Amino acid sequence: MDRCEARPSGAFVAMAQQREAVRLGMWLFLASEAMMFGSLMLIAWYYRLQHPAGVGEAVAGLHRWLAAWNTLVLITSGLCMTLALEACRAGRMQPLLRGLNMTVLLGLGFLAGKVLEYTLEYREGVLPGFGLPSPVSEPSARLFMNLYFCSTLLHSLHLLIGVGLVLYLRIALGRGWLCLPANALRLEMTGLYWHLVDGIWVLLFPVLYLVGG
Repeated sequence: MDRCEARPSGAFVAMAQQREAVRLGMWLFLASEAMMFGSLMLIAWYYRLQHPAGVGEAVAGLHRWLAAWNTLVLITSGLCMTLALEACRAGRMQPLLRGLNMTVLLGLGFLAGKVLEYTLEYREGVLPGFGLPSPVSEPSARLFMNLYFCSTLLHSLHLLIGVGLVLYLRIALGRGWLCLPANALRLEMTGLYWHLVDGIWVLLFPVLYLVGG
């Protein structure tokens, strides 16, 4: 593996200090993201308790098997990212690049599955604000579909950002624009972000697709 020494930036006197500051900032950012999605999940659960019939009608029209497949795809992408991080720590470039390749491909596969799901919902008229007249009759069911669409679209945007970050690292490491171990921290922070997006979906799936079904 092509190696280079890690040097602290001008604001820090040692790499250990810089690493701790970066990790703290990243964890604070991840905590804020988790609280945002956590609020959406709490709203979904509360809404289920208040309007069980409407939520049941909305959930019955969702493509839960496609979402379940997407969940498996995203969990596998998290495993690939973990293997890439382990390869980085072991100083093995080719397994690292393969792990990043698979992470990107599986992330894109998830997004493709979500586009397919939105397309089906558009044709069925249940996608809020789009498509044919909605067959959903209950106002509470329509409100739940709005919550579903906002939550899943927001998650997909986060995943798209994650795919872009991982793809950049794959290209930069493969072409020698970045070297290790100096830039290992970038890979670690990107891995944390990816696992957050992965974990959020693992919680969103039962909250949106199974609750009230």
